[in-house]
Amino acid sequence: MKPSDPTLAVAYLRTSTDEQINGPKAQRHAIGAWAKRAGVRVVAWRVEHLSGGTPVEDRPRFMRALLDLREHRAGLLVVAKRDRLARDVVIAATAERLVADARASVVTADGVTSEQTPEGQLMRGLLDLFAQYERAMIRARTKAAMLAKGRRGEYTGGQAPYGYRASGANVVMEPDEQTVIGIIRDISMKGAGPAEIARRLNTAHVPCRGSVWHARSVSRILGRTA
Repeated sequence: MKPSDPTLAVAYLRTSTDEQINGPKAQRHAIGAWAKRAGVRVVAWRVEHLSGGTPVEDRPRFMRALLDLREHRAGLLVVAKRDRLARDVVIAATAERLVADARASVVTADGVTSEQTPEGQLMRGLLDLFAQYERAMIRARTKAAMLAKGRRGEYTGGQAPYGYRASGANVVMEPDEQTVIGIIRDISMKGAGPAEIARRLNTAHVPCRGSVWHARSVSRILGRTA
């Protein structure tokens, strides 16, 4: 293979649905500014919309970027920040090895060292660990928020709670189901428990979202409307 040209770069941009910043536009601006300062020409731009924990073999744009490196004999794969490469230590190391196999190296527009010294390797390893930690924290916070919303009976992106229906990103009242909720509350106020209410609803053939009414579903409705 002919030597790679360190003045040529392939840009790899990655964004995911769980991130509100670092979009493609911001990444492109950062890489463009870096290339101008460094005297590097970007010969290809590859944009991927997926999680930082996605394995490299499941990243079609990244795999295409590896081909770009070979086709253009580019010596650099540039990302805006280290966590745009991956948010997983093993995946980041795998990606870097594949780039090295293409006779290129990974550089970042934010100036993190790409030197193959013990210090440079330590710095990149720490950044990969922090990126992995941040990804885990994002997932934990999202899960906790979804659980809290579910306990309050709020819409979480799945099926809307009984009495409501999804309308785009919001929920709106479902009149027929709201009427049933009123009936359930009235029966409950007269002293009937969830099991008895469910029995009465099934006897009267009141429509439900499942096959039959259950005490647990009645309890959930009463808990949300208390």
